[in-house]
Amino acid sequence: MEPLAGILIKALLFAFIAGMFTLVISMFMRRRREDARIRNEWSQIAQIAPERGWTYDPCTRGQIDQYGGMGPILHKGENQAAWHYTTGEFRGRSFKYFEYRYKRSAVDGDVSDFGDHRRLVIKAVFIVTAPGSGSYMEILRRSKLGALADGRPGKPLGVPEFDKEFRVLAKDETFFRSALNGDIASFMLADPRAKRAPLRFRDDELITWYTGTLSPQTVDEKLNYLCDVLDRIPEQAWTTA
Repeated sequence: MEPLAGILIKALLFAFIAGMFTLVISMFMRRRREDARIRNEWSQIAQIAPERGWTYDPCTRGQIDQYGGMGPILHKGENQAAWHYTTGEFRGRSFKYFEYRYKRSAVDGDVSDFGDHRRLVIKAVFIVTAPGSGSYMEILRRSKLGALADGRPGKPLGVPEFDKEFRVLAKDETFFRSALNGDIASFMLADPRAKRAPLRFRDDELITWYTGTLSPQTVDEKLNYLCDVLDRIPEQAWTTA
């Protein structure tokens, strides 16, 4: 008769193999469901554009080159691809949104020439036209890692709660003070969208983004958020930039 210890070892080994097999199957099925969800949302993105009088292009090149080297669009270059590129008007303002895709090393985040070591990163980017031209400014959720990464602690607004939650990077002190003077600080502190959406002022545009694919829900959320922010920027701020 086989010793009890041997039987237990075989039983544990069998349970381990069965568990690993179940885990792999579960991960595969979860990935398939996620892929199906994303493809369905992409299909909806293509459908809502003509329904709302917007222009949609599944992939275009060269339209986002001017944004290269800043924030979500890390690399400068010509004919960069923008996926699901959509333009139109929303709440009386011109806008554009798209997916920007690039590959980076799964190990250290650096771009690699070896395809097997790279993973695809997708950024959903939203841009709304502002009432006037402003100086460069970013409003980011404060984190120790963010400040250490670029070495810029940010400008304090003088509102303790706001300065604790957000880091503002600005080149022009006058525009910084003028744009954030008023109820924008209290609005961002109270609105949960502000914690998930960095902001960048660039010339006559306000930009936000997130890591992930586009969906109809996030389109409405992000465009509404950008418009809500612009509604709270004092009109005189645009004349001081």
